[in-house]
Amino acid sequence: MAENRASGYVEGVPCWVDAQLPDVEAGKRFYGELFGWSFDERGYALKDGEPVAALVPKTDGRMPTVWTVHFATPDAGALVRRIREAGGQIVTAPVEAGAGDGVTALVTDPEGAVFGLWQAGSHPGFGRRHEPGTFAWAELYARDTETANDFYGDLFHEALFGPGARPDFGRAPVSDVFPAEMPPHFLVHFAVEDCAEAVEAVQGLGGRVQAPPFETSYGTVAVVTDNQGASFALLQRSN
Repeated sequence: MAENRASGYVEGVPCWVDAQLPDVEAGKRFYGELFGWSFDERGYALKDGEPVAALVPKTDGRMPTVWTVHFATPDAGALVRRIREAGGQIVTAPVEAGAGDGVTALVTDPEGAVFGLWQAGSHPGFGRRHEPGTFAWAELYARDTETANDFYGDLFHEALFGPGARPDFGRAPVSDVFPAEMPPHFLVHFAVEDCAEAVEAVQGLGGRVQAPPFETSYGTVAVVTDNQGASFALLQRSN
């Protein structure tokens, strides 16, 4: 099986992303043009026929318009208990998603950064990743990176530090990219072949630039929003 395809994920590996949008049809037009996605009847975004993300309607006007990263787990209920014991909070308790697709939950770390959990059923997660137009990385922007390292290291030790581990997310201070008042959060990164060209495409589609292209240890990154305000990053990997 190719590295960018996966049928199962170790606990703690990012395995899915979704965006909660006020107008899903507008989202389909935006991301379809930007990343070449098509969409099935469930709202799953497809790249070359394989699922890579989901666009879902935002049903609560108080909830932000955001991209959320979901981490794999074989037992969402058990992981929720460990998160609570480690100082995190439960936003949405584990519930069945779709017709046997899996079990999902929404939680926060001790600083309030929101992330999802995914216990796979018939839907294991990404069908493609680490290639243009698909998930490439998730960066946690934290106020206290030492606290974040302790929390996620204890929670997802095998995924982060186990034999052969290749983490799909990192941690950095909020102030590295965002204003100091920005709350801790995960930023989903999508791979692109040319970051500057992708930024221009975002602007042409009605999105805006939060941070123009800058260099990181894992490639050239730009932070943008779609035409409904959901933030995400564009990542051009270093050669």
